[in-house]
This record gives sequence, C-alpha cells and structure tokens, in this order.
Amino acid sequence: MTATDQLNIRRVDARGDSATGILDELRTRLSPQGDVVSPRGRALTEEVFGEPLTPVQVVARICRDVAEEGTAALLRYGAALDKADFTAADLRVPAEALAQAHAAADPQLLDAVRRIRDNVRQFQSAILHRDVTTEPQPGVRLQQRYVPLRRIGVCVPGGAAAYPSTVLMTVIPAQVAGVDEIAVVAPPTPFGAYNTDMLATCHELGVTEVYRMGGAQAVAAMAYGCDAVPAVDKIVGPGNLFVALAKKQVYGHVDIDSIAGPSEVIVIADETARADFIAADLLAQAEHSPGSSILISWSESLLDAVYEELGRQVAGLERGELTVDSLEAFGALIHVRDEAQACELTDQFAPEHLHIQTADPRRVIANIRNSGAAFLGHYTPVALGDYAAGPSHVLPTGGTARWAAGLSSNDFLRSGSVIEFNQAALSQIAPDVTTIAEKEGLTGHAQSVRIRTSD
Repeated sequence: MTATDQLNIRRVDARGDSATGILDELRTRLSPQGDVVSPRGRALTEEVFGEPLTPVQVVARICRDVAEEGTAALLRYGAALDKADFTAADLRVPAEALAQAHAAADPQLLDAVRRIRDNVRQFQSAILHRDVTTEPQPGVRLQQRYVPLRRIGVCVPGGAAAYPSTVLMTVIPAQVAGVDEIAVVAPPTPFGAYNTDMLATCHELGVTEVYRMGGAQAVAAMAYGCDAVPAVDKIVGPGNLFVALAKKQVYGHVDIDSIAGPSEVIVIADETARADFIAADLLAQAEHSPGSSILISWSESLLDAVYEELGRQVAGLERGELTVDSLEAFGALIHVRDEAQACELTDQFAPEHLHIQTADPRRVIANIRNSGAAFLGHYTPVALGDYAAGPSHVLPTGGTARWAAGLSSNDFLRSGSVIEFNQAALSQIAPDVTTIAEKEGLTGHAQSVRIRTSD
C-alpha cells in the first residue's frame, strides 16, 4: 500500500452546499471541552485522586489545594503527576545550571536565538503603545498612560518536544514592554526544565527565574503564590488541556493570555499555488498532533495534486504516523465555488493561522476579518511566524480569533487614564455633570462637583 493509500483525509465539495457543517464539526472537536481523557490519563487520575474525575474536576481540585496549602500541595502533585520527588529548594533551576546549559548549547542555536531576538524586539517595539496626552481646552489635561506589569509567568511545554521558540515568543514581548520580573515554568522532563536548548535560550535572554514544574499545579502556584514561587500578575504561554483549564480556573485572580486549544491552519489557494508547498504547509500543522489542517480552493486540479503530495511527503516525516492521524481526524480539502466563498468560510472558522497562496493575496486578506495571524504569498510559510518573523506565535485558537488577538508587547502593559482640570475648566463642565448625576439620583456625586464651583 502506498503512502497516499494510507491517507483518509476528508474531501468536501462545497460548491453547491455550504461547508459550515464540516467546519463546525472540526471546531467542536478542536475546542478544549475538558470532558475527554485518555485511558492512561484516566488511570493516573484514579491513582492520584482515588476516583475517576474529568479534567475539569482534576484542575479544580489541584488549583484549590495549591491555593490553600501552597508549596506542600505543589510538591505533592509534582510527585504524583510528574514523578518528580522534589523539595522546595529543588524547584528553581540554579543559576549555575542555566549558565552551564548556555555554555554547552550549540553555537548555531545561540546565533539563531540572537538574530530572532532582534527580529522580535524590533517588531514588538514598533507596535508598543506610548502615552497619549491631549488638552482639548484650556485647563483640561487628559492622558492615557501605559504602565508595564510588575511580574509575569511563562508556561513552556515539555512533554513531547522542547520549545525554545516559546521562550522567545513570550519573554521578549514582555521585556520590550518593560516587565520587571519574568518567571518561566517547564515540566521536569528532558524536553522541559532539563532541556539544554530551552535553558540556554532563557539564559541568553537574561531570564534568571526558571522552575521545574508543569501542569495545573504550576499555573496555580504562579497565580496564588507560595513560599517557593512568588505570585505573578499574568500567566502566558501554551500547554496541554490541563494547563489551558487551569488558566481558565485562575483567570480573574490573575490575567491570562488565552485558553488555547490545538493548533490550526487554513490555506486558501488558487491555480498559481504549488501543490508541494501547500502539502508541506498542511503537514507542518498536522504534525502538532492534534493540529487542524484545512485547504480551501476553487481549483479542483490543485486539490487533487495536493492530495497526492500529502501522501508522498508524509512518508518522510519523523512524526509521520501521528501526522497522518491528525490529518485524518482534523484535516479537510474543501472545494469551493470561488474566492468569495473561500473568504466566507474562513471568516466562519476564524483560524489561528491563515496562509493565502493566490495571485493577489493582499486582495484576499482585505475580504477576511477573522484570523490570528495571516501569511501572504507562496514564500511566507507559517513556520516563519512560529520561529523568527517578529510577531508572537501565541495566537487565538478555537474560533476566538473572532474577538481575540495574538500575544504582543502591549499585553504586558496596564492602561490607565489620568485626568486633570483646573477650577475654571471644572466650572465650565459642572452643569453637565450635576445634571446627569441628579437624573441618576446620585446627589452625592453632584454635590462633590457643586461644592467646588459655588461661590
């Protein structure tokens, strides 16, 4: 059997009917519902908690215990879930371990980190909010002021792969904003807090606070604080379902970036696109496993060619089997009538990543409202945004691109207004204030103005 024969990626003809149904189905399956757990996860849950619990219940229990018991609960769950038998002193990665990782790192990696750091800094600095002051009339001074958060926490995954790119795409925007303290947490695994590349990247960026902890217990520790880990003001960065649910649980006590689900891409392509390029782009997303890869095109010959290319290319991937599983579960090749229908379907799905490979991609993006990040042209693969371009790769998933934005330096600023009137300006506006206040029955408000303006 050939590699192509092994693929069972769904093909949808949407020319006569809407493809909304298939997109809605994919969206539902990709959302972090929190009610599905693997057999291994179910067994671990029963082992740790003594009863079968859903992920939502697990996270609620962990967050409650860490909030109430602090470091003791953090260490207990680290031992039970991560098999890390630590003392409180073991949680923080020593400064010498960060320096040793940096010294042992591949020089080529460090050179790439430095160049990417410069790219990200340049972009994030260019978009950073600045204070705005206006004086609409004599005696009135209004200001919108932006103040950096004092302390933030960064979640770095470390289950199936190491992610120094996550360090780059979260830490640098925070540094550009002027955040004083940055704490990085990663699970105590060879891909996490014991990974040379990840630790070396932290050291290169000047991050000195790295902790060997992951999962919901790490999120709770950063949110509520404990003896071992001071509380933060905001938690950012990706993670598994338990991390996403924990961020949802602690939101309101601290700020978060998003409740992220599996990664996703929609590719819109016409007859000018290359099938091998598109297949590579779809496979790149699917190898996240789970990851959603959807091609929308009005060229039937292109759809056929991409299908053939997928089969040829997947055979050479290191994570080929997982990639096939992801393509079959969350992938689709959708045949639409025209460009307009492609834009309509894309807006409905609101993808995390949108790659437009057409003759005039700028015209197409002008007709699409909803996407986390858009990549225009045949030579702008999504991997550029994942690793090096400048905008953060922490992006809205699960349809939240309808209202949410990707992480940026501005997310680490707190905005506040500053209002200043002199006596003459107050006297001029006082009648309007007292009229509205009295209509609302808030006579104390009215009096606080009147007492300053009466002779």
